Amino acid sequence: MSEGLVLEGLAVQRGGARVLDEVSLAVAPGEIVALLGGNGAGKSTLLETVLGLHPPQAGRLRWAGQDLARLPVEVRSRAGVGYVPEGRRVFAGLTVRETLEAALDASRSERQRRVGEMLDSFPALAARAGHRAWSLSGGEQQMLALARALMPRPRLLLLDEPTLGLAPAIVEDLWARLAGLAASGTAVLLAEQKAATALSLAGRGVVLRRGRIVAEAPAAALLANAGLADLMAGA
Repeated sequence: MSEGLVLEGLAVQRGGARVLDEVSLAVAPGEIVALLGGNGAGKSTLLETVLGLHPPQAGRLRWAGQDLARLPVEVRSRAGVGYVPEGRRVFAGLTVRETLEAALDASRSERQRRVGEMLDSFPALAARAGHRAWSLSGGEQQMLALARALMPRPRLLLLDEPTLGLAPAIVEDLWARLAGLAASGTAVLLAEQKAATALSLAGRGVVLRRGRIVAEAPAAALLANAGLADLMAGA
């Protein structure tokens, strides 16, 4: 696990309250881990802490053997950390192509090459490349958010509630893409409230409640756990 994501005893406070408490977990390259829990469980805070938006008060945070705990967001991005936020948060006034170009700090030729690769990978976006993000469907916006995160070729991908508001067929397509990324060696940490949906993709699940891990097991074992709903209930 030394080359993947490793959290050890992570504690985070926000607004004077501890929202993550002694969180320890690991995600290996090529592994998909589902981070489960209800509203207020701490899932988004955990992802944002890995990204660099919240400084931990205690614990260790390493990625690929590098200590990330005090590094700014842009340095973590260059180290291979990608992020798809809850609600997609695409720039409504930018076109699909402009959104992708803005996601990569590189030469013009390299940006254009990567945009071409993304549009080849996401045919629905290629058909809308000149359209503003606000005019896209929810599923298209989610794919755009994913393609934007993939522009710098991240080796660790963090996703926050990616299936929110999506039709089952779109979720199936998204899951197939994430499985392909993991097969290529990308580590994926996926925050979801829909346990069955997340565990149909992930190899392992971690359940958060009130900022603490209350269960961790292979996906099949969690799906067979009759008490899973109770573990996830409430904050």
